[in-house]
Amino acid sequence: MIEQMFVLFILMAIGIICRKTGLMNDAVSKGMSGIVVNIASPAFIISAGINKDEVVSNKQLLACILAAFFIYWGLILIAVVLPYILKIKKKYYGTYRVMTIFSNIGFMGFPIVSATYGSVGLLYAAFFQFPFNLLIYTYGVSAMKNGANEEDSGSFSWKNIINVGVISVFISIIFYLGRIHVAKPIEDVVTSISGLTVPMSMMVIGYALGGMKIKDLMSDFKLLLFAALKLLVIPVIGVFILKIFIKDPILLGVCFVMIATPVGSMTAMLAQYYGGDEETASRGVALTTLLSVVTIPLVGAVCL
Repeated sequence: MIEQMFVLFILMAIGIICRKTGLMNDAVSKGMSGIVVNIASPAFIISAGINKDEVVSNKQLLACILAAFFIYWGLILIAVVLPYILKIKKKYYGTYRVMTIFSNIGFMGFPIVSATYGSVGLLYAAFFQFPFNLLIYTYGVSAMKNGANEEDSGSFSWKNIINVGVISVFISIIFYLGRIHVAKPIEDVVTSISGLTVPMSMMVIGYALGGMKIKDLMSDFKLLLFAALKLLVIPVIGVFILKIFIKDPILLGVCFVMIATPVGSMTAMLAQYYGGDEETASRGVALTTLLSVVTIPLVGAVCL
């Protein structure tokens, strides 16, 4: 895992360099994000379902679904009390709650899982995609509106939940459980496109980090305390609890990555759209992403 985080760190550094040298700008970064979200990452997920080398039993898949369910409920409970512990202003409760629950499972979680645990791990990780999307467009939106203008600036839509990411999860599961044969050229195309996910997503994250000042990130004591809870305390406690119930080392490792990844970039977007603390959300994404390069392998070495 340390080796894989080092690779991801180098890719993020390339993104920072591209920003500083002008090889990437906001338009290029946005375009790359669109490719990752709508093309590369779905192919990444589908590739796990068409892999015929590894077999996961129905019992193991059920265990994964149950693990995802209880992890998200646990994070919601933690998110309810965390703002009180940090003594955050009431109007920003929602921002911290959303940052607590929703991690960067797509841009960082999937690449780490794929590199560390292979196609079986990626199949497990895909099961976290649906509850993530379901919750972020229901609980996430509701929480972010807390203390903000109550005028609805956007409405709930099933289109936000049943999106290309969730559809790719269903396709992957259908291909896997049905053992559906895929022609070799099609499989090669999916595999090739999925290979774009890791480098492009890490470069986009690096580009975003390149626009942040380290001094500003390190000057917010409450945000630093939040980062410590998010990246160290919650993953350590979470893994020790999960160890009691999960004996499959790959599933346990995937659950750890899903918990230990930094704040998801979607939190900043929701904060901007629904009147949350956009500045804190953006800094929270940047700070936890930067620190996760160290905390993920560190906590993994201690807990797994």
